[in-house]
Amino acid sequence: MAAKLFLGWIGFCGGCLVAGGIVALMIGLGILARFIEISHTAKHARLYENGILLGGIAGTLVTVYPIMIPVGKVGVLILGICSGIYVGGWIMALAEVIHVFPVFFRRIGLIKGTGFVVIAVAAGKTAGSMV
Repeated sequence: MAAKLFLGWIGFCGGCLVAGGIVALMIGLGILARFIEISHTAKHARLYENGILLGGIAGTLVTVYPIMIPVGKVGVLILGICSGIYVGGWIMALAEVIHVFPVFFRRIGLIKGTGFVVIAVAAGKTAGSMV
């Protein structure tokens, strides 16, 4: 019994460390702030924080426990689209924060159509996440 409590405590502490690392990454790189700035939704910052917290809790529960949610094919399609938008949005925000696109465009000599390239990358990431 004591061994199970100890292992549970170790797992809980490990989860707290990982969550702290993810939050530190988001704050340190300014990803969340830039994501909010791009979408012009600063008045809903509290909603973003709650969404990240609830998403982390839900992801943990689904990963640890075999929770089955009968959503059907339409639900899976919606989940895939939302997952793709989420992953694409985070990758685009991270790429913009670390200035990947200006360096890439300068190296290949691209002057016009940069907006289309950014949208194409986001659409490709979304499609890849859905597949």
